[in-house]
Amino acid sequence: MARRRHDAAADPVVPPAPSTIDLHCHTIRSDGVLEPPILARDAAVVGVRLLAITDHDDLSAYRELIAPGAAPLPAGLTLLPGVEINCLTTDLPELWESELHILGLGVDSTDDAFENVLIEQRSQRRVRFERTLARLRDLDLAVDDLAEALDPAATASLGRPTVARLLQAKGHVESVEDGFARYLGRGRPAYVPRQGIGPLVAIGAIRAAGGLPVLAHFSEAPDRRAIVAELRAAGLGGLEVYYRTFEQGTVRAVGAVADELGLVPTGGSDYHGDTGTYAAAHAQLWVPPEVGERLRAVLGSGVPPRSQGPSPAR
Repeated sequence: MARRRHDAAADPVVPPAPSTIDLHCHTIRSDGVLEPPILARDAAVVGVRLLAITDHDDLSAYRELIAPGAAPLPAGLTLLPGVEINCLTTDLPELWESELHILGLGVDSTDDAFENVLIEQRSQRRVRFERTLARLRDLDLAVDDLAEALDPAATASLGRPTVARLLQAKGHVESVEDGFARYLGRGRPAYVPRQGIGPLVAIGAIRAAGGLPVLAHFSEAPDRRAIVAELRAAGLGGLEVYYRTFEQGTVRAVGAVADELGLVPTGGSDYHGDTGTYAAAHAQLWVPPEVGERLRAVLGSGVPPRSQGPSPAR
């Protein structure tokens, strides 16, 4: 889950209409709470027409929704393959948790080489998960019984929000946010550093799989243009400008960086589900329609066709 940074002026974005685009959200296949069909349904109901489910290191939600014999997608909804990779930046310790998050939009979900990268990432997540459980045992906060009851098929890409929910279920914390603040966040007693690939490797893997690498929720972009420019030189193609919790000033400033560096602007809700419904999160989101048009132009034939049938009433 990303850090939330707001402008001092606290000038929120007021969506002029329901956003028809969400290119960043999560299901139970990583650290969200909804099953993929439920998230797709909820997004379509509130007016989303272009949706990318970007589970961490996992494309299984997309594969599930397009599999032969699966229920049809909601009428009018186009589903774009996507993934989010948490990338280590150990040479930049001043960044939040020494990480940058790279979205891969429009990747080939059948690309074996890319899947092997994700498999290794998920393996490192499992190691971190087990080490975190051990830390919690040392703190007399064991949640092993609940962890053992998790469905392996539904939780292949484990994250700290999963641990926080276990702590909440045991009554040790009041919420996922409380779990991070007290135990799981960087510098807290149950924190375990992440292992995995860096952003340049992730960008290369996404490009090789035919996708567009996008730097997610990097509100520091206006102050850290050199980092973004370095990633651009390595193949970064997009910058998440329209992020649900960005204030208007942040949208303008991050958008200016995207324009300056020739990066495709994208946007999304980063919905997980711990603090409310998808509809409530979507009500705060505004991604201009031209974002989808530009993304389609960049990805070309990599964008799946629109689902069949009339658009649902809005």
